[in-house]
Formats: sequence, structure tokens, C-alpha cells
Amino acid sequence: MAKRRMSKQSKRRLLLFGTISIVMLIYCVFSASYYAISIYKLKKQESELNDNLTELKHNEKLLNTEIDKLKDNDYIARYARENYSYSKDGEIIIKLDDSKKEKKEEKKYEINQKKIMKICSIIILLILGYVMIKSRKKQKSKKKGK
Repeated sequence: MAKRRMSKQSKRRLLLFGTISIVMLIYCVFSASYYAISIYKLKKQESELNDNLTELKHNEKLLNTEIDKLKDNDYIARYARENYSYSKDGEIIIKLDDSKKEKKEEKKYEINQKKIMKICSIIILLILGYVMIKSRKKQKSKKKGK
């Protein structure tokens, strides 16, 4: 086959249009990826806002029920006694501290964690001891075999 030679003008034209087309292609790829990332972020933000909206609607329902309850005088009296330690004449208020129960539960959890850590460390030490004894026996048997 005969090879065709390109003129200098054709080479320049090819170089110019090739470079322009590559630059345009790179620009399109970057633009598309930028807009795709922007759309992804906006969709994520939209879902977060929808979650926030549903939570706010739920809180609104709770507050509306609380408003309805606060219209009842008996509820107001009971609420004040429970939350603000108001009492009727002749009543004695005994308040139990719930934080002590929580502290006891936390201590139990911490004690259990400490016990588990001790048991695990003992098991690890036993395994290491066993491995060391086995390796010494193997070394002694190899020395005797020589």
C-alpha cells in the first residue's frame, strides 16, 4: 500500500482541532461530574430536610396534645406536683433519686468489663505459655535428632 503524506497545513489543522476537541471533551467530563456531585449533595440534603420535617411534625403533634392536656385543671395540678414538688395540704413529698440506680448499673457494667478483661488476659497468657512450651520441646527434639 502506498502511504499518503500529510502536508504541513493538514498536520497543523489536525493538531489544532485535535487539541481543541480534547480540551472540550475534558471540560465536558469535568462539568458533568461536577453537576452529578452537586445533584447528589442536594438529594442528600433534601432527604435530611424531609427527615427533619417529619420529626418536627411529630413534635408538633406532641405539643398540641400537651396544650390540650394543659387546659385541664386536674392535669395542671398533677403536673405541678410531679415536676415541681408542689403538694396539697398535709401531703409529704418523697423524691427518689434515679441517678443512683443509673450509677449502680454503670458500676455493674464496669465490673463486668473488668472481669471479662481479666479472664481474656489469663486465657491469652495460658495460650502463650502453651505455645512456648511446645516450641521448646520441638527445639530440644531437633537438637537430639542431630
